Amino acid sequence: MKRKRHTPQEIIPKLREAEVELNQGATIEAVSRKLEISEQTFHRWRHQFGGIKGPEMARMKELEKENARLKKIVAQQAMDIDALKDLNRKNW
Repeated sequence: MKRKRHTPQEIIPKLREAEVELNQGATIEAVSRKLEISEQTFHRWRHQFGGIKGPEMARMKELEKENARLKKIVAQQAMDIDALKDLNRKNW
């Protein structure tokens, strides 16, 4: 079976659907089968995204983008510092 990577925007509605079915008496096995995921994936998603609502997801995505941007800046500065150190060693 082909492996599919779900985005957080896809996961949250699936978890809501699963919670409704679990409250109606369905088993985790049946719910995960209906969502076409493994039980382990269901538990991981539930742990990771269980309490997240729409606005919180948008904020988390925004923070992830900012974090990636800052990591790039730090990496570039580290490369610049290394280059300057190499130049300084060679000149003296």
